Amino acid sequence: MTASVLRSLHLGRAPGEPLVLPGPWDAASARVFVEAGFPALATPSAGIAASLGYEDGATPADEMFAAVARIVRAVPAEVPVSADVEAGYGLPVSELVERLLEAGAVGCNLEDSTDGVLVDAQRQADRLAEVRAVAGDRLFVNARVDTYVHGAPGEAETDREAETVRRALLYVAAGADCVYPIMTPPEALPRLAAAVPGPLNALARPDGPSSHRLGELGATRITFGPGLQRRAMAAVRGLADEIRKG
Repeated sequence: MTASVLRSLHLGRAPGEPLVLPGPWDAASARVFVEAGFPALATPSAGIAASLGYEDGATPADEMFAAVARIVRAVPAEVPVSADVEAGYGLPVSELVERLLEAGAVGCNLEDSTDGVLVDAQRQADRLAEVRAVAGDRLFVNARVDTYVHGAPGEAETDREAETVRRALLYVAAGADCVYPIMTPPEALPRLAAAVPGPLNALARPDGPSSHRLGELGATRITFGPGLQRRAMAAVRGLADEIRKG
């Protein structure tokens, strides 16, 4: 599978019909999502971390890439898999790209914060440009914007939105295929979609709008973070309680 297939899935989406990418956390869940008919998958780093017994952000790079490789091997070759690799694990760009491709991923998420702090936007844009230069068209790059997660305390909503747009424009200019302003309030999506050229990734949450509605608001792509893994574990807990009660 090539990144061009994943790239094409983001194009020409009608409002209300975004690309919905479930997040498998292991080989078994990946097979379930493919059997349900989803055309592509996007791994969540937090979901994989939980499945491996780590806190979010604490998974060693070797284990994360190995988990992604198992997911890729578990699904048909025609199903593209994008991998959430957090901020890149401190790896040089050439090594990061090589390891993603070796794992079989044709896309990646790269976030613009480390240890809970936003990195300089231009420095992140330069890193994204380097990823694009090294990877060429072999990777679909989804640039995560963490302003709504790690913005300054007390920052006005209008200022946070403006900073989100500023970063997104820098990242698109650097070669990002898609931008992912995670945790953006739904009401801000139409303005972001109007301001930023190219696909926009929105996070679907259990208490938030449906994927269809997020698409109507301007999202091209919908992902779930660790939400699906957590719901699955809640179901397992229910089974455990049922068994324990006999």
